[in-house]
Amino acid sequence: MFEVSLELQKDAVEMRKVYANTVREKIVENTPIIALEADLMSSMAMDGVHKDHPEHVINCGIMEANVIGVAAGLSLTGRVPFVHTFTAFASRRCFDQLFMSLDYQKNNVKIIASDAGVSACHNGGTHMSFEDMGIVRGLANSVVMEVTDAVMFRNILLQLMDLKGFYWVRTIRKQATQVYQEGSTFTIGKANVLRDGTDVTLIANGIMVAEALKAAEMLEREGVSAAVIDMFTLKPIDKDIIIQYAAKTGKIVTCENHSIHNGLGSAVAEVLVENQPVPMRRVGVKERYGQVGTQEFLQQEYGLTAEHILEAAKTLL
Repeated sequence: MFEVSLELQKDAVEMRKVYANTVREKIVENTPIIALEADLMSSMAMDGVHKDHPEHVINCGIMEANVIGVAAGLSLTGRVPFVHTFTAFASRRCFDQLFMSLDYQKNNVKIIASDAGVSACHNGGTHMSFEDMGIVRGLANSVVMEVTDAVMFRNILLQLMDLKGFYWVRTIRKQATQVYQEGSTFTIGKANVLRDGTDVTLIANGIMVAEALKAAEMLEREGVSAAVIDMFTLKPIDKDIIIQYAAKTGKIVTCENHSIHNGLGSAVAEVLVENQPVPMRRVGVKERYGQVGTQEFLQQEYGLTAEHILEAAKTLL
């Protein structure tokens, strides 16, 4: 099991600064990294990196489909392109380019998709994507992830410099809740067991990992032993750990800042029905679009809190 922070609190550094600092570090190390933006330089703290290293950072403007094409071309020259834009635009707006230019051609491009789900907050429904991971996991060669906190984000970014292929990394931009201790490392495609349990298993990703840990503590006070698993890689999903804990606890609750359709809940259900069918519940967004609001309000509005996870688990017990 992974060692987690004893007290859940916000990371000291914003996720966008983790990205900008890591890109800057790799540029200074003379790696072939090149960062592409779709006119969101300041949103991802990349304006300073661009000022200091203009030959390594390109603002392609508000033309996301074109950004993907530029990234594909650069990858063919031996560069390692990292593309950032908001999650909604990275998926819905340029899906055909993701398919044709990246996935079908097996090009070496990493997509950093920010403002995941309700974390888009005041940008509202047009910028709030609840379907992106479902869209991208349908592509044959994609690897799809949602990072949990700053420690994980940095470690995954460093790994992606050396890995070849099309990787989708979903993240928030501001401070995440710190779950992992400094120095932790992560294996893409392998889930992290954060808490063991015997009565029910909570499988979460992204901002919902911290909520699942809180829900497990609530359940413990009621005499229920809840395991918590961070399924930060949606594809390829860790089938073995799902089967193991389904057999061990007999009940599964999935928790995602995403639509329950074609996201984490669907992916886990696919594994269960073919290998170890058990009762399950899906905590996530149900047939709705986004709206303007604070993240706290939106998590309550869309049922994405520890209390909602607790309620779902109780229906299984």
